[in-house]
Formats: sequence, C-alpha cells, structure tokens
Amino acid sequence: MLVLSDGTVMCKTFSGGVDGYGNTWDRLVPSLTSSYASGTWTTTIAPMHNTRLYFSSQVLKDARVYVAGGEYGTGGSAGEIYNDVSNKWTDAPSPGVRLSDANSEILENGNVLQALVSGTLKNNKFWNPATNTYSSAPSCLGIHNESAWVKLADNSILMVDRNTQKSERYIPSLNAWVADANVPVSLYDPYGFETGGALLLPNGKAFFIGSLGHCAIYTPSGTNSPGSWVATPNIPNGQGTPDAPAAMEIDGKVLLATSPIPTSGNHFPAPTSFYEYDYVTNRFTQINSPEGGLTINIPCYEVNFTVIPNGQILYSRQGSSKYYVYSSAGSALASATPTISSVSFHHGVTFTIKGSLFNGISEGATYGDDWQMNTNYPLVRLYNGNFYYARTHNWNSTGVRRFGKKDNAQFDLPAGLPFGSYSLYVVVNGIPSAPFTFEFFGPRSEIITQNTEINSDNVVAGNISRSSIYPNPASKETTIQFTFAKTTRISLKVFDMNGKSINEIFNGIMQSGEHSVKLNVDQFPKGIYLVRMITESGTENLKLIVQ
Repeated sequence: MLVLSDGTVMCKTFSGGVDGYGNTWDRLVPSLTSSYASGTWTTTIAPMHNTRLYFSSQVLKDARVYVAGGEYGTGGSAGEIYNDVSNKWTDAPSPGVRLSDANSEILENGNVLQALVSGTLKNNKFWNPATNTYSSAPSCLGIHNESAWVKLADNSILMVDRNTQKSERYIPSLNAWVADANVPVSLYDPYGFETGGALLLPNGKAFFIGSLGHCAIYTPSGTNSPGSWVATPNIPNGQGTPDAPAAMEIDGKVLLATSPIPTSGNHFPAPTSFYEYDYVTNRFTQINSPEGGLTINIPCYEVNFTVIPNGQILYSRQGSSKYYVYSSAGSALASATPTISSVSFHHGVTFTIKGSLFNGISEGATYGDDWQMNTNYPLVRLYNGNFYYARTHNWNSTGVRRFGKKDNAQFDLPAGLPFGSYSLYVVVNGIPSAPFTFEFFGPRSEIITQNTEINSDNVVAGNISRSSIYPNPASKETTIQFTFAKTTRISLKVFDMNGKSINEIFNGIMQSGEHSVKLNVDQFPKGIYLVRMITESGTENLKLIVQ
C-alpha cells in the first residue's frame, strides 16, 4: 500500500496478469470527512507492465512511484515508474540482475539506492529518476538480503547484516558502507534468515524488531563514528517477527504484527498477534486483532501496514479484500508537528509552500526488505467543512528529523475545488501542522496568515478598475467603490494588520459596471486595515485607516 501525494492510497492486488501474482492496483480515495474507512475504491490506476510480488517500492520526490523487481512474477529483473498525472507506467532499464524482495531508500539527491538481491547479496545500484538509468553503488560489507534499512537524521542508512550481530551504515558523504557497533542480541532466525522491520523512534533512536522476539535499540553517534546498541525486553508470549510489518503511530508508539517464534520445521508459523511498543516505558502490550479476537490464523508476513494522512494506520492482508484502520489512543506528538511559514503562488495553478519538518521524524512504516511504504513526505490538506487534498510534488528533502532546517514543496489544487476560504495543513506521517488561512477564488489565490506580511500595494488587478475608499481615514462609515469590466465572482473582506479576517463584506457574483459598497467601521478599533477584493482573475488590496 502506497500513500500518493494527493492523499489517495494505491493498493497492490493479485489481479491481472497470467501467473496469479498480479499487476493491478486499486485506489482508495478518502471521503470528504477525511475518512478512509468510508472512502471510495476505484480501479482507475493503469496496470503495471509486469506482475510482481515482494518488490522494492518508493514514492519519489516528484510524486511518481518507483517499483522494481519481485521475488515472484514477470518483473523480477526490471523496474517501472508510475505517473499519477498521466496514469501511465514507464519501464526502467534492467539493473542487470533479478531483484528478489530487495530493499531500497531514497537519497537526499532524489536517487534511489537499490539493493541487488543476486550474486553475492551485497551489491547495490543507484537509480536516477531524472535519467531513468542505473549506475554502480558501493557494496555492503555484509549480506543485505532480508535486512531492514533505517534512515537516520544524518541521512545515513543503518542495517544489520543478515544472520549476524554486525551492523553497518551507508554514509552519503563518504559514498561508502562503514562498519558500526555490534548488536547485543540476534535479530535473525537461523532457518529462513528472516527478521522484522525497523523504525526511527521519536527520541531519534532506531528500533529493530527481531524474528526470534529479541529487539534492539541503536543510539546514533551523530557523526561517522559507530553508535551504540542496547537490547529491549523480548516480545512477550513467545512472539517474534519473521518478515512482518510495523508502523509508527502518531503518539510515537509502534504497532507490530507478530507470530510465534519460527522453528526448523515451521519458518512462518501462525497465528498473527498484534502488539504496541511504548518507547517511553520500554514495554510491549498486546492489543486486539483488527478482525476480532486476539489473533488471526495466518503467518505475520501476510500482514501489511501504512500510515494514512488522517493519522490512522491502514491494515491489509494477503488473500483478503477487507481493509481496516487502527487509531492511536494518544495525541499527535508536538515534536513531530510540521510548521508552515508561507504559501505563495508559483505558476499556473501551482503553489509553493515553505516551512519546517515537512519530512517528519520517522519514515512512518516498515516491512523489512520486501517492500517499502514510507510516508515521510509532505501532503497538503484543505478544510472548509469538507476535506480536500492537493497533490504535492518536488519536495526539497527526503530526510527525517530535519529540526531547524527549511523545507519546501509545491502543490496543485484538486480539480473542481470550490471557491472559498480554507484552513490549509501540511500533513506528514498522519500528523498535521497548525492551520494556515488560504483564500481560493480562481486561478490565483491570496494567502493570509498571522505570520505573513500584508502588502498594501495592488496585486494583479485583473478586471477591477477605478477602485477607491472614501472617506479615508474614516470614523463611522466608509464607501468602497470599484468598477468591473465583466460579470465576476468576488470576495470582499477586511483584514487587520496581523492578517486576521475581521469582516466579510460580500461573497458572490457581481455584474459588470460600477459598484459602491458601504462599510460601517464605528466598531473597529483605531488603526490600519486592508480591504481585499479577490476575483476570478485577480486581487486588489486597499488600505483603510480608522480613526
């Protein structure tokens, strides 16, 4: 399941193709209340060129989707890229080997570091989305097959070598994998060499979940030097994670799917249970299964999680068309909340949004090496009584925990968005920013917020002409006079100099010609105000002084 940058979720199925592994994706569209449980399923996504099961997957910085390889299916030695605007798949060249349940990560330059699960099981390549080409990348020190990769705050990538207690990191500034500290417990089982997922916790430490029920936490050094590891308590009740998902809840707890610890006779035992790990108390707590009771009679590798934009975790399992959502009992972490500093018109119907923490504090969800369902990229949500999602693209970073750094992205408004005033939010890993006031009345929008300086100069007057306010200064009543060259929709509002809307004078259709609108100001505190006229073709700002 991959969360697209317009807030929808594309979900891989077993449908399509001739081998039973599937090349078809369904799309889940949230309702106008931002509910995915009551959302709408569509089949509008074009089928992939190849069938795939257990493959690499990434949502790219330009909002396209990259998939590559597959342990099963026809696409094991090839990749392809989905463009959600054109609804087309484009083939990527073969990396030269078969990619079987291989890991991948997006680097800060937008390239994908792709694990090659073939040959020595240590080799990697870079895939460049701008040129659609693969190039050589440094090999890992140990075997990366079945490993979980975690991106740290310094953009290095941490993993534990297969069937060992050795860890290593890819450090972009060195373009090399370097040895790191040893893990105090065994995370891999000795039968299928499986392990569970791994995630960055809210405290900046990495949490690795083991097939044998042992888990470990890594504390980064903050430099290229090795960090340190400590063991957590084992998962209770003889549970482990031989190939299993985990996801970060909005309150910082980790949701896990587990199964009995594997044995030599049964590498993937059933049933699947569900636990939460609380990093503050260092404890695991069992919770109910989404399908009733405490367990589901399937191995845990058949379960998947991803974090959806309304803050819930979306659950699916192989062989079922039923999806469930899980809601955290706690509130969203303040430390993970993005902030908006400005929204500005870019060109056409595209806007640029700036702020901080647009990539969150973790990658959101994990499933070892079989596929990647990260959500550490900015989404834009609009609310005016209904919820709408804009399509974001060209975000400046793919990092995590970018505290104190400036972030930006572009977004396009959804087709058919009603004119009006909206609360705009940036959402990352299901956690929204504070609202930002956004006025939309046509191809151009004017954005007002308490953090934005108001410009009293005229801006793109459009078909407004001969506008004036008199008397000005005013003490009791003033008249706003303007002329339209053609019939148009207009929003006429008054803002104080902190950017707060204090009076809506008119919102509707006006005929062409001259207009005079009276405004009673005797209840306004003395000071300077801005009368803003927004039409379908332009905006004009008029300064008003009340004395």
